[in-house]
Amino acid sequence: MKILVTGTAGFIGSHLAIKLLQRGDEVVGLDNINDYYDQNVKYGRLQRSGIINSLEEGENIPYGELLTSKTDSNYKFIKLNLEDKEAMFKLFESEKFDAVCNLAAQAGVRYSLTNPDAYMGSNIIGFMNILEACRHHNVKNLSYASSSSVYGSNTKLPFSTSDNVDHPISLYAASKKSNELMAHTYSHLFGISTTGLRFFTVYGPWGRPDMALFLFTKAALEGRAIDVFNNGEMLRDFTYIDDIVEGIIRVIDSQKEIRPTYLPLNGDTSGSKEQVKYKVYNIGNNNPVKLMDFITAIENKLGKNIEKNMMPIQPGDVPATYADVTDLVSDLGYQPATPVQEGIDKFIDWYLDFFRFDKEGNKIDG
Repeated sequence: MKILVTGTAGFIGSHLAIKLLQRGDEVVGLDNINDYYDQNVKYGRLQRSGIINSLEEGENIPYGELLTSKTDSNYKFIKLNLEDKEAMFKLFESEKFDAVCNLAAQAGVRYSLTNPDAYMGSNIIGFMNILEACRHHNVKNLSYASSSSVYGSNTKLPFSTSDNVDHPISLYAASKKSNELMAHTYSHLFGISTTGLRFFTVYGPWGRPDMALFLFTKAALEGRAIDVFNNGEMLRDFTYIDDIVEGIIRVIDSQKEIRPTYLPLNGDTSGSKEQVKYKVYNIGNNNPVKLMDFITAIENKLGKNIEKNMMPIQPGDVPATYADVTDLVSDLGYQPATPVQEGIDKFIDWYLDFFRFDKEGNKIDG
């Protein structure tokens, strides 16, 4: 297939693009490479995929110009804002995609408390442009990133796609719930097969610098204390990046299937009784881990104790996430398989290499 993957300078998108290329697909990657977090990490992901030769070269990526990977001619990349509707339509017209996987978004629950405007552009207007481009260019296969944050302060565990998600507690969560509603409308009206993926705390090599594993590792290596929110009583369904990508690919490949029944009276958002091609899946590890155990796994790998500042829960945070992945397992054979200690070990190995530390955690550059 020829697949547009948005967010390919991002964590999940960069891994997905490489995996699709390895199996023989043709991929066009899209990202606006914003400065929400360290752009050198984003440039590093683009360097890994052959779009640029060095991190410095990433600063000069032209806007709106298709670049071909230096290592794989089946991979092209374009720096573009999802909000740029005219440029988006031109891209769809010229490339004629078989499928779209939209992973580009303004991420972060806590950031949405202080910068709400950032979420309206990419997450709402940008997603609308994706839907419109699919509609007008006959792309019937759309998968997109939702989030476990849509469950809000739901206390029923594990979280199921049949649970009511009408009470988000952050603007980020509200934007992701909005995406699901918008997708259903386009599936109903225009026959587009859409699948939303509610991701549960993804981690692994090339991970986001604003996420706990990155922040904790960085602080430990610099000899600083870490802030542990909710006094360490957080429970998270940490899911390794390879398991996430495997699930996404299974969804992309399954999009020709008619989706199951939608029961609006009990709030079940997992399918549609009108036989529209619409589905929402949880995609997680189905094995929640205590935050303190997660920190212990980091300490085990680094061979050092980390000083901890115990903090109250932050606005917009939820105390526990736990994915019911029954539908994804039964429909598509999804089976997450990476133990947390193994995943953390792989992340820290990458971190030490990328930021130039030796195996003892000493900075090579001084």
